[in-house]
Parts: sequence; structure tokens; C-alpha cells
Amino acid sequence: MQQKTENIILGLDPGTTVMGYGIILSKGNRLELLQFGVIHLSKYKEHELKLKKIFDRVISIIEEYHPDEVALEAPFFGKNIQSMLKLGRAQGVAMAAALSRQIPITEYAPKKIKQCVTGNGNASKEQVAHMLKDILHFEEIPKLLDATDALAVAITHHYQKGNNIRGNKSWSSFLKQNPERIA
Repeated sequence: MQQKTENIILGLDPGTTVMGYGIILSKGNRLELLQFGVIHLSKYKEHELKLKKIFDRVISIIEEYHPDEVALEAPFFGKNIQSMLKLGRAQGVAMAAALSRQIPITEYAPKKIKQCVTGNGNASKEQVAHMLKDILHFEEIPKLLDATDALAVAITHHYQKGNNIRGNKSWSSFLKQNPERIA
């Protein structure tokens, strides 16, 4: 059986005001940015309407890009229990959308994502965005960093599947495997 060489990963950063999404194409160790952006939810007053919008929009992204896998940022622990419940519902609805299309899902903790992308589990959202700009070669960092957070989730999933270019034993092996990265 031949192993699939290309894989589309949808990364999601669940939220109830703004939800980020990012889609990458993985070809072995090479990554290609397909799309990233945000879903604005603040205009919906009722929480139930926000959840429906999340479900509908995630389904439309799935139908447009046909991802092979979905990766989500797991909720962090906060002090406001009501906010945590709402965030958990948003994540659950996004998961349900992927599962309704039989797409496997994986969750990653925020610190794991930051560590994987920047090498620092305590990196700022801005540091993550700048590293992603270098990795994926996009021109402008978006105003809402939920979009780059979602890309970071997708890239973390790519790296966790054994495609971690940062996992090389030395700089020389990295440069041999990635000659296009030499300036």
C-alpha cells in the first residue's frame, strides 16, 4: 500500500468572539499555505447563533478545501468558568463539524503549539505570527492573530506527525534536507 505524500491540514483556534482558521498543504517536509483567516462572531448576540455559525462556517471550509485532518487548540484553563464553558462549546461544535465529515481530529495545548512553532512554550502571539511568516512565506501578519494561531495549530500537527524539520540532529542535515531555505 502506497503512503499518501500530500496532506491537507485544517487548524482551528476556537473562540466565541473571533475564531481563527488556517489551512496548509503538507508535502513531506514541505509546507504550503492554502488559506487563513477568521470567523467574526461578535455580531451574533445569542450564544446558540454563534455556535451555529461556527458549525456552518467550518463545514463550508471543509467542503472548499477537503482537509484530511483537523487540528484544534485545546482550551486553556482560565478563572472565568462561564467563558471556559462557552469556549468549550465552540470547540465542541468545531469538532462535531469535522467529525460529521469523518475527518480525524487532534487537540494540542497552547504551550505545546508555541513550543513546536517557536521553540518557546511561553512565546507571545506576535512571536508565533512572525515565525509563521518565515515558515510559510506570507507577506503581512494579519491584524487578528487568531488566524496565525490557527496556522500554528496546523503546523504543530504537521510536525507531530514526524515531519518536524526542527527535529534534525544538526544544522547540516537540516540544510541538506531544505536547500531552498538557504539565503
